[in-house]
Amino acid sequence: MSEFWLISAPGDKTNLQAWERMNTVTSKSNLSSNSKFHIPDLKVGTLDALVGLSDELGKLDTFAESVIKKIAQYIGEVMEDSKDKVQENLLANGVDLISYLTRFEWDMAKYPIKQPLKNISEALSKQVTQIEADLKTRSAAYNNIKGNLQSLEKKTMGNLLTRTLADIVHKEDFVLNSEYLITLLVVVPKSSYVQWQKTYESLSDMVVPRSTKMIAEDAEGGLFTVTLFRKVMDDFKAKARENRFMVREFYYDEKELKCEKEELMKLASDKKQQYGPLLRWLKVNFSEAFVAWIHVKALRVFVESVLRYGLPVNFQAMLLQPNRKSVKRLRDVLNVVFKHLDEVAAASIMDPGMDIPGLQLSNQEYYPYVYFKIDLSLLDCS
Repeated sequence: MSEFWLISAPGDKTNLQAWERMNTVTSKSNLSSNSKFHIPDLKVGTLDALVGLSDELGKLDTFAESVIKKIAQYIGEVMEDSKDKVQENLLANGVDLISYLTRFEWDMAKYPIKQPLKNISEALSKQVTQIEADLKTRSAAYNNIKGNLQSLEKKTMGNLLTRTLADIVHKEDFVLNSEYLITLLVVVPKSSYVQWQKTYESLSDMVVPRSTKMIAEDAEGGLFTVTLFRKVMDDFKAKARENRFMVREFYYDEKELKCEKEELMKLASDKKQQYGPLLRWLKVNFSEAFVAWIHVKALRVFVESVLRYGLPVNFQAMLLQPNRKSVKRLRDVLNVVFKHLDEVAAASIMDPGMDIPGLQLSNQEYYPYVYFKIDLSLLDCS
């Protein structure tokens, strides 16, 4: 992905010549790819309102960026096994993000330009806030299913001492419904198989002869059945432990085992059913939020340009995609070309050691021209 600079300067004859000079230098030296960024004639309102709106739009810009980043990251989480395909799902109005940016057109239907700027800003804020709220609800529901499924699946992993036995044991492995007899499951290390066969009948009284059978095996050992009288169960367990034979606390309950299997199948099915609709919602709302974010950027350029360059409204906005290796050189070219817009600011940029009181009024980088950054690398989830 890439970083873009959205800049503006006055649209009078002198500055149009400056634009041409900048375009010539940047294209000849391969400093950046440039395209005009079209912002319609919006309603200006009062100067006081613009100053207040400038602050609100700064906060909305940061908020909208955080929401699209959350959606992009969550698409990566949901697509877990296909993370390499995340970027191709991050589209705006059906096209890739760079194409949308470089061919930006204001959406007149969604954000009519005859209404006051504050109304447009509030509509954008309301839209992004709603998307964030819906994202929280939908992600919580999906994460709940996914988390429950993972914890059940985890039980089928691990060794015979810890994993679930629901998918291993069968009814015929046990003596059931006996008042006197009970079948235990014992985990025996591989190195002790022979010792088990020789000694299990004598670990305590009342062990049923030849009642052991291995029903499962993993890399570390085997799972053996053994049948004995209930009244010697505790004694047998203690003696088994002394010989490094571990008795699993497991009693065959067909109903419980069936429930566990059904729960696993149900969660897997629920996750599969929710995956498609959730991914579609994420793609649609990523697009909606991204489009809203770029409209916020356009509003910010408009408001700052009017505050900076005055009335009547006459400025040209331009989108620059800097060549990664030429960022500093491009910044120097822009400062030289547009230094006449603010000689003091330009001088301080050319000489960082200059201390000019009141120049840095906020954390926003300040240049002689209006400047906002659009960093698409924030959305790189691969």
